[in-house]
Amino acid sequence: MEVIMALAVGGMVAGAVYLILSRQYLRVMFGVILLSNAVNVAILTVGRLTTGNPPLIAQGTEVMDHAAANPLPQALVLTAIVIGFSLLAFALVLGYRAYQEMGTLDTSAMRVAEPEEKP
Repeated sequence: MEVIMALAVGGMVAGAVYLILSRQYLRVMFGVILLSNAVNVAILTVGRLTTGNPPLIAQGTEVMDHAAANPLPQALVLTAIVIGFSLLAFALVLGYRAYQEMGTLDTSAMRVAEPEEKP
């Protein structure tokens, strides 16, 4: 199962890099979110993938069962999902405002700070 998840993470990272290298702002944002999700899946995979065994410490023992999933990566991924969603919402509003001001989402055409010089 870990091999399948590793291949899925690799595919997601490849897709994210392809989108981030685009000149369109919206594609770049989708690439950043896809990369964030790939990192979340990688962290979740590192925490062990198990089914049917809750991540609890049994009464009378000091350590968790070796077949149980680690709950710490799950909590970290949950926090990262919330932060990633807020980043996406902010970036989309920022992109919408930039589109209203400049009339384009092409990053090479957004040159307000560096206007093109005309000879």
